[in-house]
Amino acid sequence: MPSTVVHAAVGFTVAVGLLGTYYDRRALAVVLVALLIPETDTFAGYLMDGAHRALLHNLVFTASAGGLLYWETARESSRLRGRYGARGVRLAWVALFVHAFAHMAFDWAHLEGINVLFPLHDRFFQLSGEAYLAPAEGFVQTFVEVAPDPETGRTSVDAGQGGTTDDTHVASPAQPTKEPDPGPVDRRFPIAVQGWQLYLIGLGAFTLVAKRLQSPVPSGRNDD
Repeated sequence: MPSTVVHAAVGFTVAVGLLGTYYDRRALAVVLVALLIPETDTFAGYLMDGAHRALLHNLVFTASAGGLLYWETARESSRLRGRYGARGVRLAWVALFVHAFAHMAFDWAHLEGINVLFPLHDRFFQLSGEAYLAPAEGFVQTFVEVAPDPETGRTSVDAGQGGTTDDTHVASPAQPTKEPDPGPVDRRFPIAVQGWQLYLIGLGAFTLVAKRLQSPVPSGRNDD
């Protein structure tokens, strides 16, 4: 699974590209908080089965936050815009995009995935498959497969759906297993467990350093 360090590296890379002239340390701190918030559902696992990757790892939460943010910033009496101006609005949207693309999308593609529509629909989905072009087959993708069931004749859709919160536990360093007395367990905090994760950490670090070393925008110009 992507570690928090990998999530942060990708999140900072996205933030650097979207913040524009509003980029600074405070903005990165807000982005980091937006990245870490979903991980708090790990601790809810002690009170609710399957809470990790469900309670705050779902697109219902993300879409609701986006709808609320759009409503709040579109009205004339927007408190966010009135208090923090255009900078506050930009930062709020960047934090939401980082949350969606640097955390939700990443976890969707690893381990058991995320409970995409929780609490409206309790079902974990994992984004897995492949897409390719072949001379004989043309374009082929297996991320979402639609095929008739040979037994019932009904059309079935396989989008990587798995179990529910009742029978799915996504391990984490805080709660490697849901067994009350599991014995010795692996509580190592992952940083980079595969080469591509180490690459993304390096890319994030390079992006932050490169942004820091960039020359300031000349007066009279605006990149927004």
